[in-house]
Amino acid sequence: MNEQFFFDTENIFKNLNPEQKKAVTCLEGSLLIMAGAGSGKTRVLTCRIANLVAQGVSPFNILAITFTNKAANEMKSRAEKLIGSPAQNIVLSTFHSFCARLLRREIKITGKFNSNFAIFDASDSKTLLKQCIKELGLDEKIFDGIQNKISNLKDNLKTPAQFKEKLAYDGNFYEANVALIYELYQKKLQENNALDFDDLIFETVELFRDFPDVLEKYQERFKYISVDEYQDTNFAQYVLTNLLAAKYKNLCVVGDADQSIYGWRGADMRNILNFERDYPEARVIFLEQNYRSTKIILNAANAVIGNNLDRKPKNLWTKNEIGEKIQFIDCENDIWEALTIAKEIKRLVLQENFSYNEIALLYRTNAQSRLFEERFMKFEIPYIIIGGLKFYDRKEIKDILAYLHVIANPDDDLHLLRIINTPKRGLGSTNVNRLVDFAANHGFSILEVISDKKIFDQVRLSPKFCEGIKSFAAMLVSFMESAKNLPIDKLIMTILNESGYLQMIRDGIEEGKKENISREENLGTFVDGAKEFMEMNPDATLQDFLNHVALITDLDALEDEDSRVKLMTIHAAKGLEFPVVFLVGMEEGIFPHASSLSEESELEEERRACYVAITRAKKKLYISAAEERMFFGKMRPQEISRFMEEIPDNYVESFGIRAKPPQKKIFQPPKPIYKPPTAYRPAQTIIPDKKPASPVNFNVGDMINHTKWGLGTIMLVDGDRITVSFANREIGTKILTKNATAIKKF
Repeated sequence: MNEQFFFDTENIFKNLNPEQKKAVTCLEGSLLIMAGAGSGKTRVLTCRIANLVAQGVSPFNILAITFTNKAANEMKSRAEKLIGSPAQNIVLSTFHSFCARLLRREIKITGKFNSNFAIFDASDSKTLLKQCIKELGLDEKIFDGIQNKISNLKDNLKTPAQFKEKLAYDGNFYEANVALIYELYQKKLQENNALDFDDLIFETVELFRDFPDVLEKYQERFKYISVDEYQDTNFAQYVLTNLLAAKYKNLCVVGDADQSIYGWRGADMRNILNFERDYPEARVIFLEQNYRSTKIILNAANAVIGNNLDRKPKNLWTKNEIGEKIQFIDCENDIWEALTIAKEIKRLVLQENFSYNEIALLYRTNAQSRLFEERFMKFEIPYIIIGGLKFYDRKEIKDILAYLHVIANPDDDLHLLRIINTPKRGLGSTNVNRLVDFAANHGFSILEVISDKKIFDQVRLSPKFCEGIKSFAAMLVSFMESAKNLPIDKLIMTILNESGYLQMIRDGIEEGKKENISREENLGTFVDGAKEFMEMNPDATLQDFLNHVALITDLDALEDEDSRVKLMTIHAAKGLEFPVVFLVGMEEGIFPHASSLSEESELEEERRACYVAITRAKKKLYISAAEERMFFGKMRPQEISRFMEEIPDNYVESFGIRAKPPQKKIFQPPKPIYKPPTAYRPAQTIIPDKKPASPVNFNVGDMINHTKWGLGTIMLVDGDRITVSFANREIGTKILTKNATAIKKF
């Protein structure tokens, strides 16, 4: 036992059901917890971590990975209630936050980056990629999807050199130029001393592989590792987890294959399905008691997901009340759908005493929100869109963040160029371009050039520009000095005032620019947020604050007490729950999405998304469909989703005047086949080839080119089958036969 603390273990096990207790007491070795929706997995994970400490494990040796900062903070708060101050020494973090902190300490050893590296968000990365494409003289429109492609390569741990090497024997013009863009992009990231989101995990894996002593250091540090939402891990996260756990194998993963809905962005459900293959001694515990939903809602979800074949069978159950039937809103068109739902939300608030923040409206794509927004405004229903423009993506916030980035990392040319003429300083683009070219050609950062007189005098620039740029450089140096002594909120106020940015906003207000009013309010909120961050983290540095901002998500910023209806995609709703849920647009081509109808594996992921959507509801569930919907100015007839038809009639009743149409049952999905827990079906449909060729020797990590789907990376070799993750995220992951003539190995 831990000698300096006394732990009330009864409190740790209080109100746990038998299966939850088994999970909490299983502390040594590998453990797979298959946790169904609403089964209390966060509580189980937290109690298990608390029990580790109670049984004598040092909090210093415990690492728990979650997928949002909000979930990590919630777990830490719960752990503190169970075991007190020792919980402060447990690392509870997201993958990206964990890797960012680790790289701050260790990345210098690689010789590629300094410890004050910047973290480029998606917008910054896009800007840098545009620069690369322009510099290479390529057409930006042709390479519109390059950001996703490079992200996919990093997820699969492929460096530019490895990607380029695999292309050596292929004349594919597009892929060859992708290799050039990727190579230049990484070069520019290094010049800016910056990492993008994917690099945080990629570089950590590279660090561990290249420096075994560093890996061993962290294996010794983190002897007990837990990973939540394991079904949502991609290949890089999978490799990172297994590298850390390789020495002691005290790895607990928690998840639910039925809630794997992020395949389109690289998540691989097989990571959880094949856990027992990776860890043959693993113990498997099923959490099947649901504490969230009514019996009817839960039974409807079970009925839908039961039509998937590629799953580990389980059956959620609950002691909750039977509850109300699902209300099916069958509307003449999409306009009536939005109007009917707006009226019902108003009625729920006025007559049934629900509050707006207890209600969520879920849709398959963001484009569906417009009609609902218009009707909500008309009926004075307060709402917030989750997944829209994030607070930290707003122009005025990104502008001030750019100042902070340059102050923290003087090599960051990308952010310096954003603020070099913001506010306007009369610094013309011709002279700026000369400055940029000089810096690039001589291996300097822009700030090095403009702040060093000997270097600056070598650049041919107009006298007026020289005067303005010297003043700009002096201001930045002044800000850097201020940053040594001022708290971050005071530093931001100094930047706002001395740069003239706040005056520029206020001048706009006087000129009648109404949008500047909200911009000024946003800047005030930003300062308040920085002050709050410092109060919670008194020893934090500017770099810590920038890390915090870079890694925050919409869900992290979502307040539980926000008194507005939540509008979001089904994918954004993962991990949330609401007393009332409206699931809209339940029509073929919308949900399931049209892009999924040709592949069984993609259709099964859509069905898992439906399962997730249904299980967000606690008390009331409404599902709506329109018989006609507007597409490009014309009404188009719609067909009710097969997922709606998979819900038994006795769980559903018609809402309003229109009756539920007869069940046509035109889809006839195959009946699920039960398999024992240790037997798994492959994660994707096998695509046979018509003309078998001679067998080729394939290995994990090899790259192949498919005549239809393009470049892919081999993730798994299983007999005569290979599992390939394609660079095009719309294609995703496929299982092919080795002798398929459509594929060629590099």
